[in-house]
Amino acid sequence: MNRQIAIIGSSGGNLYNLGGRDPLKLLDEILVQMESAGLSCGALQFIAAQVSMDAAKDSTPAALYGWNSSQGEPVIIAEGTLQQVNQAAERLDREIAEQIELGEIDGLIVMSADPEGSNRHAIEAAAKFRLPVTGTGGTSMAIIQTKGAYVIAASGTTGTTNRTRAVTFATSLSKHWRLPYRPVIGNAAASIHAAAGSSSPWRRINIRGIMMASLPGFIGMALILAVSKIPGLSALTEVFDLMIKALPVIVAVIAAKQVSELDEVSIVAGIVAGVLSVEGGIIGGIIGGIGAGIIVHYIFRQCVEWRFPATTVNIVAGGVSGLIAGLLVYFLIAPIALSAGEGIRMLIETLVSWSPAIAGLIAGLLIWPAIIGGVYHAAILPIVLLEMETTSNSFLGAVDMVGLVMVSAGITLANIIAPRDKGEAAVAAPGFAINMGFGTFVEAAYPFMFSNKFVFAGAIASAGLGGMLVGIFGVRGTAYVPSFIGPITSNNTVGFLVSMAASMLCSFLITFFVNKLSGYREAKNTLSM
Repeated sequence: MNRQIAIIGSSGGNLYNLGGRDPLKLLDEILVQMESAGLSCGALQFIAAQVSMDAAKDSTPAALYGWNSSQGEPVIIAEGTLQQVNQAAERLDREIAEQIELGEIDGLIVMSADPEGSNRHAIEAAAKFRLPVTGTGGTSMAIIQTKGAYVIAASGTTGTTNRTRAVTFATSLSKHWRLPYRPVIGNAAASIHAAAGSSSPWRRINIRGIMMASLPGFIGMALILAVSKIPGLSALTEVFDLMIKALPVIVAVIAAKQVSELDEVSIVAGIVAGVLSVEGGIIGGIIGGIGAGIIVHYIFRQCVEWRFPATTVNIVAGGVSGLIAGLLVYFLIAPIALSAGEGIRMLIETLVSWSPAIAGLIAGLLIWPAIIGGVYHAAILPIVLLEMETTSNSFLGAVDMVGLVMVSAGITLANIIAPRDKGEAAVAAPGFAINMGFGTFVEAAYPFMFSNKFVFAGAIASAGLGGMLVGIFGVRGTAYVPSFIGPITSNNTVGFLVSMAASMLCSFLITFFVNKLSGYREAKNTLSM
């Protein structure tokens, strides 16, 4: 009998822009990959809101997806306001917890869950019976770890896609149980949903989602720049120049694919539009890609209605759509788009030039509230990528590394060395490793920040210190790379190292002494009793 997996979570905040807004397509991809790994769905509880959870309210329309075992597919079991759906989700949460208690569930896949609310009972039951848990969602996965759950793989959501998440889930579970698994490249079910044209392409336009999905291309460019600085490899500078020119193509392809959701056809349209949009920079690429995605959607449907042969449909939809959108950008929009990108970069540079130290301090002090409040992915990350378009590094990218990644690393390291209780060290260790090794998953510090106001204040102060040093040293850098690579990709290796070390040391010392003081007080209270 196949291993039975419970899929729980929600359309999320950041996840909403990376697949969460289309629950059926997201779930279809997971189910296809699970089937390839010999896994079966035993339970499902997925809350789908019509907006990002970062902006959702109790009155936001939402739906609850459950699992229909007889039909073998996800079905909507409740609809209404988010508040009403959450109430239904809590009842389903108890049912899944009972299934776990009865041994009917073997593992959990988690996406942007609410371990303190609508997923509490399932998470606690999974922790009790040591079920393997894999999932995404920085904040939720960090809290799940603090509850003692057996997390075999965890990550944030930025930069992921439905397929990469699904493959990661299936891979981690199959490795845990030593099951044979080969990722499925095609997803017939998802293709059916896309071709059906169930929603307007205009509703799928999301600049934030396009920029975040394009992030690997920008990081690749930064890595090439770093390697080109090694003696004997200066020839890679030409490769770096070529990659800068390719960035509009990358964002155009992502935009076209996300807007049209027609996979290979939209990719071809995006490439054609992107090549013609190069002179407009990444803003031109985004406009060209969005245009290609919208046009390919309608041309594809029209060609199908005209009963064109499938090959002709792909050729016309992909090629013609890309040409129309690309030529519009090439002849009309490129100069305006290029000027807009230059204007944003000049604005950042002007603000920083007035007072680098104060600009860095303010950016550092605000970056934790920004990511906690959902502003980071909506505003800061796109600006970082615009800055990186010409030089592969940015002012806000450097603040990201020192203010978020290094501060999180300092907090988690302090909880490894001097935890308030032994369980916290086990929770902190994976987060510290990911912070240092991959330059991401800053949410690993959340459990410690939210449980102690002094650690929280220390995180903000440490980020402010690091940001101020970034301004003083005039550093331009990036996050989302291993910590030892970050300084190499920057314009000031020594300055970036000092800034990173200072913010990490500051957050480490504050957390260390707060933990020691808490332990001393607890011991004193115990003796007095």
